[in-house]
Amino acid sequence: MKNKIIDLFCGCGGLSLGFEMAGFEVSYAIDLWRRAVDTYNHNREKQVAQCMDIHMLTDAQILALNEQRDVAGVIGGPPCQGFSKVGTRDVNDPRNHLYLEYYRVVRLVEPEFFVIENVSGLLNLSNGLFRDDIVKRFGALGYEVAFQEVVASDYGVPQNRHRVFFVGMKGGRFKFPGKVDGVVTSKDAIGDLLPLTAENGLEEDHNYASEPQNDYQRKMRGCQKRVKNHQITLHTQQTIDIISMVPDGGTIYDLPDEYWNVRKYRKGFERMPSFKPCHTVDTGHRNYFHYAENRIPTARENARLQSFPDWYEFLGTKTDQYKEIGNAVPPELAYHIANAIKEQLEEE
Repeated sequence: MKNKIIDLFCGCGGLSLGFEMAGFEVSYAIDLWRRAVDTYNHNREKQVAQCMDIHMLTDAQILALNEQRDVAGVIGGPPCQGFSKVGTRDVNDPRNHLYLEYYRVVRLVEPEFFVIENVSGLLNLSNGLFRDDIVKRFGALGYEVAFQEVVASDYGVPQNRHRVFFVGMKGGRFKFPGKVDGVVTSKDAIGDLLPLTAENGLEEDHNYASEPQNDYQRKMRGCQKRVKNHQITLHTQQTIDIISMVPDGGTIYDLPDEYWNVRKYRKGFERMPSFKPCHTVDTGHRNYFHYAENRIPTARENARLQSFPDWYEFLGTKTDQYKEIGNAVPPELAYHIANAIKEQLEEE
């Protein structure tokens, strides 16, 4: 079975990593953001990711990517701001049309399958215009397109992240994988990472706080002995004092009325729940705090909540790291999609 894939809009590599875990090999990846590409290549022996505007990728270059006819799939998550429920949802947003560049690559490469990941808002934006166009446009190329909104916590990720996946296959309709048993909580995910203070929180790397406490922690740690990307964010004393009053899993609405005016925002001062998966990891988590410590999560804690293993190192400033992680597809979720594709291809 062919196992090479191309990752478009690859970011720091979450979707690629999930497919690699399932046995696929990425032969080419592309993204416009240099920092994400640096992180992608830093974590792989073969530095196949290129920093480039996909519009600049010529048809001849695309055809050369599958010159040996050994590419099985094209995967990717076109930038989704125009589809997001918290964005403008403008049907004319130029970012909504990057999937047409994705389509151009699929049309020229002719893989056995393709995967598009995006925010769930894409399904009903403009009465399903983009959803229906993807099904029709790729269907005309001979792909049977299945799509489904999935929740990452149903697939072993400690996060209630809702996303839609479109999977097109030439050999039959893709069957989405069933939910896995059990739920990984926020505490399950990060409970073994060292508690941080102003004194130790700026160090480059850390020991673990304990032995692994569960299978998820064992999986994330692998053979690692120390942790990187685990640096604290220093808050003002006023912020710390207010956070300290918010209970585990609580919000600013658990506090007296006078505190609501500090941040006039419904999601302001909210703690992740230790006892269940956290909310969607965004590109900063500036209003979402550790379940026990009076601070926002570190980049490593966000990476754990996204199911990135601890060996995966994120480059750049802390702001860069948060953005790379928040924009990524959880590798564990990607793995389950990839493994289901692999099994179906082998059956055929």
